[in-house]
Amino acid sequence: MIVALTITKYKTYFIPFAFIGMAVLRFPLWLNKKCQFWRLMGSGRDAQVDLPPDFKHWAVLTTWKNRVDCNQFYKESIVIKWFRTFGVEEFTIFLSPLASHGLWAGKNVFETPQKNSSRGGRIAAITRATIRWGRMKEFRANMSRAGKAMRAAPGFIMAAGVGENPFTSQATFSIWENAESMKNYAYKTFDHADVIKLTRSKEWYTEELFARFEILEIYGTLNGQTF
Repeated sequence: MIVALTITKYKTYFIPFAFIGMAVLRFPLWLNKKCQFWRLMGSGRDAQVDLPPDFKHWAVLTTWKNRVDCNQFYKESIVIKWFRTFGVEEFTIFLSPLASHGLWAGKNVFETPQKNSSRGGRIAAITRATIRWGRMKEFRANMSRAGKAMRAAPGFIMAAGVGENPFTSQATFSIWENAESMKNYAYKTFDHADVIKLTRSKEWYTEELFARFEILEIYGTLNGQTF
């Protein structure tokens, strides 16, 4: 399986086309039978985690059976052409799932190998949750400190906050120097470990997912930075 994530920054005066795209681009994605799963998503300010919505940054996540189908989509699809026509910056990463736990919209969307075939080195992760309305204020207050701890963690490279909506469906995409640094942050950093405990005891989520990936290729920039 190939997982592709593209985050595009729209020019300010093209923001209306970003909203239009979120409506009309669903149809070619829905009609593309080779695309196994897709999500059009918004983002936090400057595409960052735990910040208010940013109407300049938008994202599309897709999954494919193989790289050939994925490459064809990036070469021919109106979705990518739309992003590139109205965008001023693009960050795209291609991934291969290593492990995945939980569901996204009730589906196990990331097919993982029976044996971990990672070659080591940099690793990517997606953490995604659907938050209960009644827990929203408490969740956001605690995610802020978890986000700060992540950006300060050894081995952290970058993170982006995306989601189907800015309130109840949110995901964090991150890149780390290696699997060990990612695990150290997740389980040994006090603020993040504490938040994990709270998600269980307070029942913040109705659905959650964590997946990690081998990085196949990255191109483009995010906020002017290359990775």
